Amino acid sequence: MSGYPPIGSYAFLSDCHTAALVAPDGAVEWMCAPRFDGPSVFARILDRRRGGAWELHVEQASVAERGYLDETLVLRTRWEGAQGSVVVHDFLAMSPAGSPAGSPAGSPAGEGGGMSPVRLLVRWARCERGRAVVRSRVLARPDYGAREARWTGRGGVLEEDSGLILAGAPEPESRTVLREGESLALTLDYTGAAPSGHPGRLLEDTVRSWRAWSARSGYAGIGAKEVRHSAIVLRGLLYDEGGGLLAAPTTSLPEWPGGPRNWDYRYVWHRDAALTVLALLRLGHREEAGAYLECLLRQCGGDAERVPPMAAIDGRPVAGERVLGHLEGYAGSRPVRVGNHASGQHQLDTYGHIMDAALAYHEVTGELTGHDTSRLWRLVRLARKQWREPDAGNWEVRGGPRAWTYSKLYAWVCFDRAVRLAELTGEDGLPLDEWRAERDAVREDLLAHGYSQDADAFVQSYGSTAADASLLRVPLVGFLDGRDPRVLGTLDHVQSRLGEGGALLHRYDPEGTADGVDGPEGAFLLCSFEMVSALVLAGRTAEARDRFETLCARAEPLGLFAEEMAPDDGSMLGNYPQAFTHLALIEAALNLDASGTTDELHDWAARGG
Repeated sequence: MSGYPPIGSYAFLSDCHTAALVAPDGAVEWMCAPRFDGPSVFARILDRRRGGAWELHVEQASVAERGYLDETLVLRTRWEGAQGSVVVHDFLAMSPAGSPAGSPAGSPAGEGGGMSPVRLLVRWARCERGRAVVRSRVLARPDYGAREARWTGRGGVLEEDSGLILAGAPEPESRTVLREGESLALTLDYTGAAPSGHPGRLLEDTVRSWRAWSARSGYAGIGAKEVRHSAIVLRGLLYDEGGGLLAAPTTSLPEWPGGPRNWDYRYVWHRDAALTVLALLRLGHREEAGAYLECLLRQCGGDAERVPPMAAIDGRPVAGERVLGHLEGYAGSRPVRVGNHASGQHQLDTYGHIMDAALAYHEVTGELTGHDTSRLWRLVRLARKQWREPDAGNWEVRGGPRAWTYSKLYAWVCFDRAVRLAELTGEDGLPLDEWRAERDAVREDLLAHGYSQDADAFVQSYGSTAADASLLRVPLVGFLDGRDPRVLGTLDHVQSRLGEGGALLHRYDPEGTADGVDGPEGAFLLCSFEMVSALVLAGRTAEARDRFETLCARAEPLGLFAEEMAPDDGSMLGNYPQAFTHLALIEAALNLDASGTTDELHDWAARGG
């Protein structure tokens, strides 16, 4: 990897406004400002020479222990050397909602689990034994490494001309001697407006905020530890100002080392909609589910002919794709991209995902208003016009539109959920008979053309026999019973064509799909966890349990999953951490715990939560 740490070895820090990735040697190698999708100030993960990083290490010592404080995204690293030991806490500071940073521990503010970003990256080193020398070097390279930082002194701190403020050291590079009981606090204010505070109190507030949020969930079933940690990761990817869920906080981490499948994932993909709302509601996070749904509903207004498959975290359109030619890319994986051309694609499944999320939310809360549903009914009108057309599909292939079976499946979901939502709200004047007729027409069309008698399975697109792991969702959305012979045939078809490395699945065969991009990719972790859920519904619970345990065991020590995994050595590939992998883990655990015949998240919502 030419000196690049494994993708899965990075720690993920978040304050729900921006994120940082910390390498195993203690260097912050990825951070964007002033928010998740801003230009990077540290990007060594994409270029060892030009990217920039914030290095922090203890002389004549090595990392002996590294992990998160329980139920938080606070990283604790213990350095051990012959002369002394040092514990470093790295975190993006949070304060309990309604409470200013540094409020007394135990105050009532924040007990409900709300929290707010302080907009401060904190690195607090404390000597616990002997004597130690802590070195810090801030190599900020703003604008994705395009220029060097220029620091100027101001009132005991240093201010960089792009707005970063460094406090706690006299220069961007420092060497500090600590004796037992002494500590060093270094902070980076990435907005220029963050309040100061004692590092111990900032740490207390941050830990208290994360733990109060996590405590909302009472889930104690199968995979409880993994589920709760995955929920924390998801919360770290929820943008505080708009409620949208980032697919991942990174850009251009490769789906295969050295290959060109490198994309910018710092956006809100609507394909995650239903799973996000269902998981948040099921785990007790109603406020976040509502904010996320409102983010989705804002995309449904207006008079455009299509709803784009993704949005920027503030709800605006995603910028067109551009290549950062000055960066070499992770392990030489070029190009490094910013923006995403897929935002301009027509992806028919988008309508079904949003409608599925809206129905689940209303089933549990009853809170959708007439204004909300008026925006949703627009999706139905668009789906009626477009469902027979070819589209780009949910995998965003760049090889031209076609009749994707998955797209037709989610057209059925759109009509089905719209009918059920209208029946639930009791609104007058809706053409429900016409919507039911469209639902039946999609079903008939899909069964006639999306299912192949030759393959004995649902296939990737009409007229093909190619396997596609996205079709594991056929029973999960309630289109067919999980024990239907056509579903069982699809599971076997996907496993035989796309299975590799035990419990791992590829999403499709890139060459056979003609997806418009050269080179291989890793096994797809979303689909690997969705096979667990599909097997439960098929009555193959023991097999599902084995797969789930195998997949969870392949997580990195910090419990984080990327988008993909290399089947041979289990290394993480693609952008990291990946929201939909952690969503699918939660779904799989809940299905295993219930061991029912329908998807547990949907069934739970239908029962009113």
